[in-house]
Amino acid sequence: MNFTATVISVADIQVARRFYEDLFGLEVYQDYGRNICFTCGLALQQDFGWLVGLPEEKVLRKSNNMELCFETEDLDGFLEKLRGHPGVELLGEVVEHGWGQRVARFYDPDGHLIEVGERMRMVVRRFLDTGMTMEEVSARMDVTVGDLTKLLES
Repeated sequence: MNFTATVISVADIQVARRFYEDLFGLEVYQDYGRNICFTCGLALQQDFGWLVGLPEEKVLRKSNNMELCFETEDLDGFLEKLRGHPGVELLGEVVEHGWGQRVARFYDPDGHLIEVGERMRMVVRRFLDTGMTMEEVSARMDVTVGDLTKLLES
């Protein structure tokens, strides 16, 4: 069995498409009108209730029970781009998690929670560049040296 996509409900397929194309640079793989699939495996569905057989009032907005996660090499540059995107609702300020990764969270036009964070290999490199050993970085980030190696090779 293969995982094929994450499908999210959208009110206006064209507004959602522009949001994900403009802000994240996603590329359309298939466009079926009220369903658009991006090459990364994210899909947008207008009339989601119809698709899954639920009444529209059961399709919740801002359920805050999942998030779409993206990583970037340039978080500060992305944040500048995000500030220029009208109508984006931020969920607080940029946070640095205990493992050292800086992230920002915000909602898309349909109330889906999105996280954009620094690429994890950059976090590892940042610690190594300060003179920390792999063992020290492992302890700081609470992951194995093997996991750090995988991150550095990704």
